[in-house]
Amino acid sequence: MYLPRHFEETRTEVLHQLVRQHPLATLVHLGPNGLEANHVPLQLHSEPGQPLVLRGHVARANALWRDADLSVSVLAVFQGPQHYISPNWYASKADDGKVVPTWNYAVVHAKGRLRIRDDAAWVLAQMRALTTQQEAHLPHPWAVDDAPSDYTARLLQAVVGLELVVDSLQGKWKVSQNQSVANQSSVQQALQADGGAAAADMAALVQGYGGRDGPGV
Repeated sequence: MYLPRHFEETRTEVLHQLVRQHPLATLVHLGPNGLEANHVPLQLHSEPGQPLVLRGHVARANALWRDADLSVSVLAVFQGPQHYISPNWYASKADDGKVVPTWNYAVVHAKGRLRIRDDAAWVLAQMRALTTQQEAHLPHPWAVDDAPSDYTARLLQAVVGLELVVDSLQGKWKVSQNQSVANQSSVQQALQADGGAAAADMAALVQGYGGRDGPGV
């Protein structure tokens, strides 16, 4: 992806946090008809001394697990906070009017080879891990084992596991770093005034990454 240095995020912990908070990936692979994209929740697994891996599953009816060319890398795109930025939000608009709309966003791209895990025990463990992660903040977390075992066993036959062994992880945080401090501040204020959750998330990123005049577009 196009990645100007001032938008590049390289801190491992920050990249991992976005993946954990926004696990629904757009998974792009090469198939017999060219590029294909599927939307798959992928759980990040990171252990010292071991390759970073992303694990998930798809319906057995999904051709991905049969058709993906496993000899070439796949791309998983994780989309974090994003928001439209109006030219009216820039303090500099009043000075010279030289402003245009843009879009702020944070994304992580993970590339690597895909492995197919057609193994019910593996998929069950993956489901348990992902469910535990996603249910953790709820007052009464649901667990896979809450469902009848025979019901779960039937469902496991209808899915196939995926494991992406990551060899490249890139982060792009385009959050107004290319703007002046005055514009960063005015954008942050406009986002906060919006009142929506997406705007609040982006306002926090603009504040966290701001504080110095940017290099321009």
